[in-house]
Amino acid sequence: MAVNPHAQEQIKTIISELRILYERYRAAHAWTNQQDIIGLCIMLLSNALIITTAWLWFINLVPTWFTIVLIAFLTSMLHELEHDLIHELYFKRHKVMYHVMMLGVYLFRPISLNPWIRKYWHHFHHQHSGMPFDIEERGITNGDRFSILRLLVLPDLLLSGIIRMPRLRKEILIEYNKGNLSKNDLRLIIRTVLVGLLPFGVPLTILWYAFILLHLLQWMGYPLPQLDALLSWIYPLMVLLVVPNLIRQFALHFVSSNMHYNGDVEHGNVIQQVQVFMPWWSYPMQWFCFFFGATHAIHHFVVNEPFYLRQFTRKKAQEVLINNGVRVNDVRNIRFANRYHHS
Repeated sequence: MAVNPHAQEQIKTIISELRILYERYRAAHAWTNQQDIIGLCIMLLSNALIITTAWLWFINLVPTWFTIVLIAFLTSMLHELEHDLIHELYFKRHKVMYHVMMLGVYLFRPISLNPWIRKYWHHFHHQHSGMPFDIEERGITNGDRFSILRLLVLPDLLLSGIIRMPRLRKEILIEYNKGNLSKNDLRLIIRTVLVGLLPFGVPLTILWYAFILLHLLQWMGYPLPQLDALLSWIYPLMVLLVVPNLIRQFALHFVSSNMHYNGDVEHGNVIQQVQVFMPWWSYPMQWFCFFFGATHAIHHFVVNEPFYLRQFTRKKAQEVLINNGVRVNDVRNIRFANRYHHS
């Protein structure tokens, strides 16, 4: 079904004005031409800061809370880099470096979906954003009714998959029977479920559950001689890898699932797919997803610009979007399962 003519004109205007904005910024800042090097440096600097913070924590020079918060923030930049890499914005013609960077942004976010698997579903998301068969967004609860359960599973892809699988399986089969998903899509969904959180995500998430259980046993006073020994080697993994990424994923998945619309969107109508989402109460979460809610709607119109460029130009870009029909801070959609039409 074609997008309605009014929306088509709005979309064309937004794309044109954003491209002019980026061209002017690039012309005024020659450093932006070194895109591959900039991406690599951001990755190396972020990873180096994470390693340094971990070392300072091991030698008791920084507190645990500071370590967790800083690593959560740094990994939010790695997520944005991964997103750029999925769109092949760095080292497109140098495959070895490209895959080195994919690995580099994955290792410090090990409970996230494998980026090589996510790549297909993210491109699928751009093709079908807002549809009930947008697998990537449905996977992070977009389109679900607001509830305590939704908040509980937001940061934990494994728990979300286990609890929501019966309903998602039924939805997927309905969309397949409608012709919206192919046999190849079904095979890739099965592959994503089976190996998408391997080799790191499943073991580390299980360790997180074990960590909670061991603390409950300790709190209940069970005298297990091995308890302290188990906690001594699990604890660093929790502080340095798991807890920061649970915080980051909660922030990212909350913001992303509520700034994308789902279920009643006109197919291909980018105006209805996204909003600028930065209500005042979301700012703590915005820090842990690198202000995703403020900039990601821009990306849906112009996909081939790196995340840092969206940050430098976001105020003017937001004005372009809002002046041409993109919603801003529509928090009512949270109550209506992220529907564009509130009813």
